[in-house]
Amino acid sequence: MATTSDYGLGPHAFPRGWFMIGAAEEATRTPAAIRYFGKDLVLYRGESGTPYVVDAYCPHMGAHLAKNSTSYIVRDAEHVEGESIRCPFHGWRYGPDGACNHIPYSDFVPKAAKLGTYKVVERAGILWMWHDEEGLEPDYELPQFGGHYGEPGWVEWKIDFMGDLNVHGVEIVDNMADYGHFVPIHGAKDFQYFANEFQNHVVHQYYSAGHRTLTASAEDQLVLDTWYEGPGFLQSEMAGAFDSFIMIANTPIEDGRSRAWHGLMVKVHDGSREITDEDRANAAMYQEGSRLAFAQDVEIWANKRACLNPMAVPADGPYGKVRSWYRQFFNPRAKAPEIQGRVNGLVVTLDKRPGSVAA
Repeated sequence: MATTSDYGLGPHAFPRGWFMIGAAEEATRTPAAIRYFGKDLVLYRGESGTPYVVDAYCPHMGAHLAKNSTSYIVRDAEHVEGESIRCPFHGWRYGPDGACNHIPYSDFVPKAAKLGTYKVVERAGILWMWHDEEGLEPDYELPQFGGHYGEPGWVEWKIDFMGDLNVHGVEIVDNMADYGHFVPIHGAKDFQYFANEFQNHVVHQYYSAGHRTLTASAEDQLVLDTWYEGPGFLQSEMAGAFDSFIMIANTPIEDGRSRAWHGLMVKVHDGSREITDEDRANAAMYQEGSRLAFAQDVEIWANKRACLNPMAVPADGPYGKVRSWYRQFFNPRAKAPEIQGRVNGLVVTLDKRPGSVAA
């Protein structure tokens, strides 16, 4: 399992950014043990419905806040009170700011009795957490995912769990430059255009090609604008048999081990009528086709050795630039403008469109 230092990405083991930590329904009034970024964490939902993530271990005597079913605090439904969580060992209670706000047997509460807390946003049926090893607030907003979630005429995605992979996130993000894998892995054909554009914390992949299964007829082109807004998740606007919006997330569990998910929203009509069972069935079939396409990538990642330095040829696409762009998230935030300045711009790998210079 190759680590961040093996790739020479930067001094921080884990990247800065917004990351998926689960589907919205995974946050409940029953605290759950989760692990990301090499840390044991606890996820719970307060009485208001707000989800929270805190460090897992009570600073009093080190008990895990979620891994308990026998304490009377758990049995008596006192585990979550309002927006606070109680330790099942001695009942120390911690608020959403992480500070201990009650000890059942003591009026004295140590100021040092404090849990680490993390910024969590629930959006589009998904729980997102901000991670920054410098402890700074987000420097870019969590996107609205095209505005399609809940929009009339669109069937919302279901979340497909794609597995825990012994692969570093850099090898997943490599796909943004990987022109060569689309034909053998994804069934592309008759490529017309492939390019990447680097815009500060965003990298785009522009793509136009035929496809074996996702176009309505053999002559049609599948046209995609695919991008990463930060290192943690891909979004893609896809025009094919149905307009759709893809989300693929990868979140570090350990340095060199990633958890992956997939989702697809589908536009089944113009929004002028209710969505029917037939619409949902069509969307489910389309999502399954997209999931199976992503599963082709996952199978490769699950069985490859680490690629610290790709043996690239010019027609492969700009792997080096993608990896340079990716480095900004593993370095102090103050270095980001310098790294961005070295990679920003458009790189065209293939252009066969009529009238283009390369056609």
